Amino acid sequence: MNAQAGPRNSLTDVAGLLVGHQHALDPSATLGSGAATGCTVVHAPGGAIAAVDVRGGGPGTRETDLLDPGNTVRQVNSILLTGGSAYGLAAADGVMRWLEEHREGIPMDPADPNRVVPIVPAAVIFDLPVGDWGIRPTADFGFLAAEAAAVDFERGSVGAGVGARAGSIKGGVGTASVVLGAGPGAGVTVSALIVANPVGSVFDPRTGLPWGVGTDGPEHFGLHPATVDQLAAANALPVKGTVLNTTIGVVATDAPLDPAGCQRMAATAHDGLARAIRPAHSPLDGDTLFALATGAAEITTLPMPPAFPADLLVLDAVCTAAAVCVERAIVDAILSARSVAGIPAYSDLFPR
Repeated sequence: MNAQAGPRNSLTDVAGLLVGHQHALDPSATLGSGAATGCTVVHAPGGAIAAVDVRGGGPGTRETDLLDPGNTVRQVNSILLTGGSAYGLAAADGVMRWLEEHREGIPMDPADPNRVVPIVPAAVIFDLPVGDWGIRPTADFGFLAAEAAAVDFERGSVGAGVGARAGSIKGGVGTASVVLGAGPGAGVTVSALIVANPVGSVFDPRTGLPWGVGTDGPEHFGLHPATVDQLAAANALPVKGTVLNTTIGVVATDAPLDPAGCQRMAATAHDGLARAIRPAHSPLDGDTLFALATGAAEITTLPMPPAFPADLLVLDAVCTAAAVCVERAIVDAILSARSVAGIPAYSDLFPR
C-alpha cells in the first residue's frame, strides 16, 4: 500500500471529525469494585455518510438497521462507543440531547430550526465486572463526551476504553490514519478509532509482539521480541473469561463514498481486526465497526467498464487502507493502555 501516516496518526486526520471522552475511574478500583467505565463519541459536524458491519456473535447496538444502504437516512451526526453493556446505550440519549441543543440532526420543521432529530448509532463493550457493576455510562456521560469532542484526544485507558480488557491484558482506545500516495485515491485520508476489548489474544505468546505488527513489522512501533522471563510472566496470566468481550470502532475517510461504499469499507476494515486479534469475530464477541465518509476530498476516477462504478479503484484503495488502520489502531490501544483494576498493561509486561 502506497501511503504514509497522517499528521496526527489519528481518526481526526479526516478533517471535520471530532472525538470526545467521558469516564469514571477510581484510582483504587479493583475487579468488581470502584468506578471503571466510560464512553467515547465521534462527532461529525454537519453529518457524514455512514454504514456499519457487525461480525461478532454477541453485539450490543443501537440504530444499526438505519444504516443499511437500502434504507432512507444517509447521514449520521455522531457515533457512540460505550462501556456498560446494554445499559451503556443510555449514553446515546445524552449525545442526542447535546446535538439537539446545537441544532444538529434531521430538520423536521422548516419553520422551526430547533425541531431536529439527531442520528446517533451506538455500540457497546461488556466491561461491567472490571469495576462496580452498578456504575455504567449514563445520558450525562454521553452529553459530556459530546461536549468534549475535539481534534486532539487521549488514547489508552480513557473513555470507552477505561474498562476494556484485551484477552489477558488491559485493552483501551487506539487510533491510526494513513494518507494515500500516488495511484487511485491519491491524497485521500483514511483513519480508524478502535476500542479493543476482545476475548481473543492480542499478542503472540512465542514472541510477546502484538499480532497486529504483522503487516508493518515490529520496528514500525518501536518494538522488539520479549525476553524469556517476560514471556513466562505474560503467558502465566489467567485467560480472560467469557463475559468481558467485544471490539468496536469507527473507520473514516474524506473520500466521497456513497452508503454502499461505506458498507464495503466497514466490511473490509474487519480484516484488520482479524489480523490483530486471535480469535476474532467469535460467538463471545460483538465485534462492530462503523464507517464514515465526509466527502471532502476530490478524487480522480479512471475509465472503467460500464458494469463497474467509476470510483471502484479508489474504493479498493480506501478499503485496503481501512484494514491497515484498524490493525494499527488495535496495536496503539494495547501500547497506550495503562493498568486498571489490577489488569496488567502490555507496557508493564513488555517494557520497550
